[in-house]
Amino acid sequence: MTPPPPPPLGRTRRKDAPALAPGLDDAQLAAAATALTHGRWTEVRTLLAETGEEWDLRGHRLTVLGTAPGCAAWARDWQLAEPDSGDAATLLACAAVHLALAGKGGIQDAAEACRTAAGMRPADPTPWLAALILARRTGTVDEREQAFDQIRARHPDHHHAHHLMTACLAELQQGDRDDPLHQVYDFAAWAAEQAPADSPLAVLPVIAHAERYRVLAAHGLEPADPAASGHWATRRARQAMKAAFDWWLEWEGEDHPRSKVDLNFLAHAKFHEGRMAEAAALFHRIGTHVTPEPWSYAGRDPVKAFKTARATALGAT
Repeated sequence: MTPPPPPPLGRTRRKDAPALAPGLDDAQLAAAATALTHGRWTEVRTLLAETGEEWDLRGHRLTVLGTAPGCAAWARDWQLAEPDSGDAATLLACAAVHLALAGKGGIQDAAEACRTAAGMRPADPTPWLAALILARRTGTVDEREQAFDQIRARHPDHHHAHHLMTACLAELQQGDRDDPLHQVYDFAAWAAEQAPADSPLAVLPVIAHAERYRVLAAHGLEPADPAASGHWATRRARQAMKAAFDWWLEWEGEDHPRSKVDLNFLAHAKFHEGRMAEAAALFHRIGTHVTPEPWSYAGRDPVKAFKTARATALGAT
């Protein structure tokens, strides 16, 4: 029998092709998220028990799990089986926030779920992280600050929380494109300075600069194409990027659960600064793990923008 012809070229996606994956390089998280979509919440329970009080890892895992299809329903099933489980309550809070922001659930219901989880796990910053994610889109400045303060009281160097507050602050006091005193820069510098030497918060000034570009581009104060912007050519930008890249060379932060987020921001910055060799080194470390931020800023397709920048940087080295 004549064998069937091979599929047309390009039909299947290469395993090493860049792709958006909320779980980043956490294989255990990916497996648990898949199990959860099939109702196997016991695998999530095991994962969270193993995670323990590694707060950055716990926050990363729960916020990703909260986006899994059917998560809220399976979290309620878990609660029925184990009414005293703070993990189940926190998972439900993350799912409720995701649904509320997608317009599929009530904002007040999500806020109440966060409060319930916080009461059941008073030392855990994760219910407050969910509250901050909700407040960023639906709350007041005071509500965002309250949630952030509650997180810092439990984990002063919380990575995701500092990224969220940086994004929030970048949206305040619109100002003009050349405003060097915007409060987001002060916040990022303060956070980087007060963090331990090995903390990835050293990269936060780069995050602040990208978030500021996002806001300025949305208001027509920067080109929609970051390659046409001088935003990464200012003295402030160069200083921030050099300090962050030097930190990465010394510490790398590869053991942090959200390290690929920082690497994407730093590669984006180095590419638009025109430092192709440094950008190429970062792209090698990123591998296939593309993050929507900052590649999607100004309405761009994140995977396409990432692939174009990576090909240019690697081709120039």
